[in-house]
Amino acid sequence: MAVYTEVSFDEAAAFLNALNLGQLQNMKGAAGGIENTNYFVDTDQGEYVLTLFERLTFEQLPFYLHLMQHLAAHGIPVPDPAGDTKGNILHQLKGKPASVVSKLRGHSELAPTAAHCASVGEALARMHLAGLDYPRRQPNLRGLDWWNDTVPVVLPHITDEQSSLILGELAYQNHIAASSACRSLPRGVVHADLFRDNVMFEDGKLTGFFDFYFAGCDTFLFDIGVCLNDWCIDLASGAGDDARSAAFMAAYQAVRPLTAQERQLLPAMQRAGALRFWLSRLWDFHLPREAAVLKAHDPSHFERVLRARLAQPYVL
Repeated sequence: MAVYTEVSFDEAAAFLNALNLGQLQNMKGAAGGIENTNYFVDTDQGEYVLTLFERLTFEQLPFYLHLMQHLAAHGIPVPDPAGDTKGNILHQLKGKPASVVSKLRGHSELAPTAAHCASVGEALARMHLAGLDYPRRQPNLRGLDWWNDTVPVVLPHITDEQSSLILGELAYQNHIAASSACRSLPRGVVHADLFRDNVMFEDGKLTGFFDFYFAGCDTFLFDIGVCLNDWCIDLASGAGDDARSAAFMAAYQAVRPLTAQERQLLPAMQRAGALRFWLSRLWDFHLPREAAVLKAHDPSHFERVLRARLAQPYVL
């Protein structure tokens, strides 16, 4: 989350009133994240998140918004997009695509235990199954094609040692993607960004996932790898935590057991997740967009994660 496009109190009040969401009482720009303009808005009817989309287009956004509706209808706790009188859930504000979704209860758990990780693993598996009959299709826009395009852009900004690591890992991931084992992996809708700050807990219980704007169709194993790289590591070193990883995977597999190919390629997909977020953080750090509120992430964190996955892969 960030603020690139400033919205006044009166502009937000008129926008929310037109959606029959009540009278605006408070609004605050959200500084976390980097992709969209986000405001937390409170009305006399409830708490919401107002988003203006800075990169995603009117053509791309129905995939994400209708996905949230689909998952909610299947019992997955996700934000619910607000519709207008005609049922449209994609809107326009200040000339940009916009949405308003319900705000989930609780708080992010930034120091998760094995129990928190198990809750996320179980809910992620249920989300994967719930998305199997989602009719819209869109690729993971930050997948392999994007990595291949982005590596040449970030290379001038990093050291020779880092360049060697990135180029070697990119070659490895292209090799894996071309393999028959990878082509046979189960696929469907993935969140692709399910970090600690995108999950809410209340009284120790998971209350929902949010920020689906990196979602797309990819291997379920990539989603698992992304989660293991955030929920089940030591943040300071990037090293994996076997107890939390085991709890996550046991809970996930209780809902959707992994195939033999998935078990085989789990270490590769954890490396893929680390590469993806190292690249995006390098890109955002060295080629930032102007924003009224922006908190850039440290790229070196996912360099450490990738090195840790190479040195000590987690296997089932």
